[in-house]
Amino acid sequence: MKLRRGSMRGILSTVALLMVAVTSSGCGQTVNGSAHPAGSGTGDTVNTNFDKLLRECEIVSLDQIADAVGAKGTTPEPSFYGAVCMWYALGAPGGGAMVTLNWYEIGSLNNEKANNDKLGYSTNNITVQGRRGLETRRPNDPDSCGVSAGAADQGVIGFWINYRAGSAHPDPCAGAKKLVELTLNLAR
Repeated sequence: MKLRRGSMRGILSTVALLMVAVTSSGCGQTVNGSAHPAGSGTGDTVNTNFDKLLRECEIVSLDQIADAVGAKGTTPEPSFYGAVCMWYALGAPGGGAMVTLNWYEIGSLNNEKANNDKLGYSTNNITVQGRRGLETRRPNDPDSCGVSAGAADQGVIGFWINYRAGSAHPDPCAGAKKLVELTLNLAR
């Protein structure tokens, strides 16, 4: 398709007008207050108390995590707190287990299932505390399993248990389901 010179100018003019409209509509607002360099705030006007930021990592106790992976009498060590919470239970059968909590405030089981399918995981529908849940396994990996269910108010909560590969251990799905049940029971 061949454009004439006048048509091209018209298209470019339209694009330029749209760019001006988009950039001028949301920018240039003035707000009350004064600017401060990053990190220099006094905390007087903004609540900077983040002591409960990672409270979801404490939704189940270390003893409950140890019990779920068969490491009763030992204390799992937190290994990461952030977007997910992780613990390593050295005393678990087979030499150890990694436990991971994920909590998506704006998530759905349908989305979890779709992502599992894309990854080639096998996903089965189960019931957890009377709610629809998913039991997820990676292909050719009998040492790990994840269980997810709808959170008490909204979103999705799940636990994964990964035992040391090739070791003798309890069913990782049973342990993950137990942790999800404990979490949902506490949220009632």
